[in-house]
This record gives sequence, structure tokens and C-alpha cells, in this order.
Amino acid sequence: QLQLVESGGGLVQPGGSLRLSCAASGFTLDEYTIGWFRQAPGKEREGASCISISGGSTNYADFVKGRFTTSRDNAKNTVYLQMNSLQPEDTAVYYCAAEKVLGHDTILLGPNEYDHWGQGTQVTVSS
Repeated sequence: QLQLVESGGGLVQPGGSLRLSCAASGFTLDEYTIGWFRQAPGKEREGASCISISGGSTNYADFVKGRFTTSRDNAKNTVYLQMNSLQPEDTAVYYCAAEKVLGHDTILLGPNEYDHWGQGTQVTVSS
């Protein structure tokens, strides 16, 4: 059974950092583009970042550029989201999503482009 499991969320003070992980089971991530999305209470789900199969192509939403970095270790079947300089407005449930693609540098930006989702991990930024 194809499954994505996020971990690494928690409570952090403004200016702090967290590293989220997205581990896959039941399939190998080296055929999938991976996106990170977030959803705050009362708001729509929005894309934060995306990383291609090769890791050579990435995309970041304007609100995370320069603060978040996504990477992947296909050998460990895991994708990461390093989040620095966190602010209260980053508080949300963070999800990883996977979509099987042919191109090793394919980037997918919209949530509707992904078929497989994790359960999410809560990130709370507060003093």
C-alpha cells in the first residue's frame, strides 16, 4: 500500500527552525515529483515547494523563498523540508504529496496535480 508519512512538526518560537521529513512506504520515491503544501485554519491549501525526481529542479512559493529548502534522499526514500526563520504566519498543517511523472526534472505546482498525500504534520510558530 502506497503511503506517505510526514514527521518533524512541532512548536517553535519565531525565528526558529524545523526540519520536516516525508517518508514513503509501499513505493519508491525515485519515480515521483514531491510537493510540500500547507493549510492554515480557515484557509485553502497552498503550495510551499516542489522538488523533481532528480532533485535538480526545485520551486518555492514567494512566501518561503530564502527561508525554506527542500531536498531528497532517494536511497532513503525520504524527502525533507528545512524551514528556517519561521514566523507565526507559517503556522499550519504541512503535507507532502507525490505524483508519478516521466520527466526527471518535472515540477508540479498545484495540489490538484498530486494523487498521493500524507496525513500532515502540525507546525506551530509562537512565542
